[in-house]
Amino acid sequence: MIPVIGESIRRNQSYRRRPGVYAVLVRNNSVLLTHQEVPRPEFQLPGGGVDPGEHVLPALHREVLEETGWVIDRPRRLGVYRRFTFMPEYNIWAEKICQIYMARPTLQLGPPTEDGHTAVWTDYAQALKLLQNDGDRRFLAGHCLKCPFAFQLSVVRVFGTKGGLD
Repeated sequence: MIPVIGESIRRNQSYRRRPGVYAVLVRNNSVLLTHQEVPRPEFQLPGGGVDPGEHVLPALHREVLEETGWVIDRPRRLGVYRRFTFMPEYNIWAEKICQIYMARPTLQLGPPTEDGHTAVWTDYAQALKLLQNDGDRRFLAGHCLKCPFAFQLSVVRVFGTKGGLD
């Protein structure tokens, strides 16, 4: 069973299943996030919906390029989770099936092509504070725990020794 992270399922609410793919992108000890301005400003792992008939990996490459302007290499699947949320940009309640990959940003082709998105490089500790989605945060934190000692210290600074956000 795919774990649910975030909001609880609302009884008597129907949800539309929406597959998506997102990336933890690390280069030179920094994390690449996207800042989405609309419908509400928030920092996210780059990624988004998988179009009907589209395979997950081409969708990952497309979404990262659209939201950050970067080409990626060597995607490796980290895991998957479900998230139940309202998506105001589509006016739907969605069961988002979020597949998370680790990839390496290799070449910046230009600015993001998707309106309202800005590519943001930051360190691990700041990225963990900026990400507003519990699932994104958990996958980035899980990656940080596999990083060199310095990054593990960043995680301790953000989450504290008892695991909660400081």
